[in-house]
Amino acid sequence: MRGFLTKDIADEQGFEKQAQSVPDTGRLRKYMDFMAGEPHNAGSPRSKVVAEYVLGNFKEWGLDAHIEEFEALLPTPTVRQVEVTGPKRYVAKLKEPVVPEDPNSGDAHQLPTYNAYGATGDVTGSVVYVNFGIPDDYDWLIKHGIDVQGKIVIARYGKSWRGIKVKVAAEHGAIACLIYSDPHEDGYYEGDVFPKGPMRPAEGVQRGSVLDMPLYPGDPLSPGWASEKGSKRLSMAEAKSLMKIPVLPISYADAQPILEQLTGPVAPREWRGALGITYHVGPGATRVHMKTDYDWSTRPLYDVIATIPGAVEPDEWVIAGNHHDAWVNGADDPISGAIALMETARSLAALQKQGWKPKRTIKIALWDGEEFGLLGSTEWAEKHQDELRQKAVAYLNSDSSAKGWLHVSGSHTLEDFAAEVAGAITQPGAGTNLADAALHRPPSDDSDEPSPSSGKKKTSFTINALGAGSDYVAFLDYLGVASMDAGFGGQTKGGIYHSVYDSIYWYTHFSDGSFVDGKALSQYTATALLRLADSSVLPFEFSHFANTVNSYLDEIQKEAKGRGQTLDFAGLTKQLEALKQNGAKYDSLLAAAMQKGSVDGARFEAVNQALIKTERVLTRSEGLPNREWYKHQIYAPGFYTGYGVKTVPGVREAVDSQDWPLAKRETTVVEQCLSQMNQVVNEAINGLSGM
Repeated sequence: MRGFLTKDIADEQGFEKQAQSVPDTGRLRKYMDFMAGEPHNAGSPRSKVVAEYVLGNFKEWGLDAHIEEFEALLPTPTVRQVEVTGPKRYVAKLKEPVVPEDPNSGDAHQLPTYNAYGATGDVTGSVVYVNFGIPDDYDWLIKHGIDVQGKIVIARYGKSWRGIKVKVAAEHGAIACLIYSDPHEDGYYEGDVFPKGPMRPAEGVQRGSVLDMPLYPGDPLSPGWASEKGSKRLSMAEAKSLMKIPVLPISYADAQPILEQLTGPVAPREWRGALGITYHVGPGATRVHMKTDYDWSTRPLYDVIATIPGAVEPDEWVIAGNHHDAWVNGADDPISGAIALMETARSLAALQKQGWKPKRTIKIALWDGEEFGLLGSTEWAEKHQDELRQKAVAYLNSDSSAKGWLHVSGSHTLEDFAAEVAGAITQPGAGTNLADAALHRPPSDDSDEPSPSSGKKKTSFTINALGAGSDYVAFLDYLGVASMDAGFGGQTKGGIYHSVYDSIYWYTHFSDGSFVDGKALSQYTATALLRLADSSVLPFEFSHFANTVNSYLDEIQKEAKGRGQTLDFAGLTKQLEALKQNGAKYDSLLAAAMQKGSVDGARFEAVNQALIKTERVLTRSEGLPNREWYKHQIYAPGFYTGYGVKTVPGVREAVDSQDWPLAKRETTVVEQCLSQMNQVVNEAINGLSGM
């Protein structure tokens, strides 16, 4: 058990077994029934009710908890119109019908189908189909002489985050963007549609934010500082993360009357979806009128924060979070994960009542406004940023969770730790642990879930790098707090993402209906928090990190050579080799120190302070090129991928754009970060030497 004195392991295992015995599937279902029983989007009265429900439970369990309120720009639609004016007229329904089998599909107070932070507009134009709407698709269009300047583009969901599709369309001169769900990605091509099956029905629509989060998440009017009552705000004209053109999401039932009327070249094979039409790119005679308008109001956010104070190091914080807001009812996203975190909180509260006190402070948060752009977590992190940089040890995140196997992404200094905790929890319905079950699971054809690597067979539980898409972003990318994101999946398919059909009925029929995987997620998070809070030495490790970053450099060098350049990574390679050696030396000294019966607490504290800094030194105050909010130099969402990670982003994106002087400068920046990382690892080594 990494970081624990041998003499303390038995006691720790006892606490863990107690905590793991608490989560209850019946309680998980009870929480879901209340929280997902009605629509509760951020800024709505129901969102406050849900926050107060969480707070009431926390207090009932004996936790010190409160609601922290923020404000943010939360636009809601007042006008939504899409009409094909010719050749054959069609007025889009822009409405998801009630499904009789699902009692929540007709709930009052559902948000209409829209994309938050799209521009107000009233435009008419001819239409071009742009496939997934990513930069490579526009390269194909340009190569074939098709210009989207002054036109409305229609893109299908998939391959990239929705906000990227709008941003790239605007950069190429489009006047508006429609984003539709093709049945090839999450409809009848993949399986039976709801309510017979889990996939998206013909009139199902994916809502979602199109805030330009690769620039900065959070309230678009307060980048870098908290948005609270009376705080300063940018004007909307100054807010760089707002989209410049109108955008609306539509169903494939509303998309087909547009797509089937397009002329022009037949779309390449890889651009074709599963609709029963010939996919043409356009443009042609097909014209669409599109009108949008919004209530651009600032509305409240309600973050729920529970604190278990540390008895030895109260100023070292271990934090876990999920979010409670949803686009509509949100049984899957996010309530499936939120209820698991609530049971984690109840588990630790039960231990606390029995006399357990963590060495370090534990904070458990249920964030608001995640769906609009990670609002609640970002505003909280920006408000407390100075304190968090001093005190935050690690941040554990979860979001929606399903049926299947554990998957973890995060800081690779925590890879060993993630695997060790996974080895301590039983896989539901199996005679093995979470780590072994994930490692030996059958291949998955669900593109949304990580699957075992092809080719070289994995021999140990590994984690992926973090991009964006959930509430860890402010902690990792802005503050440099080592972070992990965990959830279950791989046996659940679905097409109800961000629709009215993300309901209790859908979740209990097509996902983790027995709530056993949710229970396991709760056990995993509780165990991870216990170990991070109670270890004598924090469980960071550096060999995996060094090997992983080396693999990133190999990828970047290969790409550069493909473009006729060779980058000088000698300095980087030298630092990573030193880090591997220092990591091995540190591990040896740590193992020896953990065998001792008596320890010097002050020296351990010095070691821990050095370990906390190992992630901080991977950030730079000036941030990444063209987006200063993102400080981390190893992990970031890609400028044109959104959710997708770009590792060693400054260098990699310079290579992508063939800006070789910038690639050289960014290589130097990363080398400096790794040099500082070696320095703080050496501080930890010196702290352990001679113990």
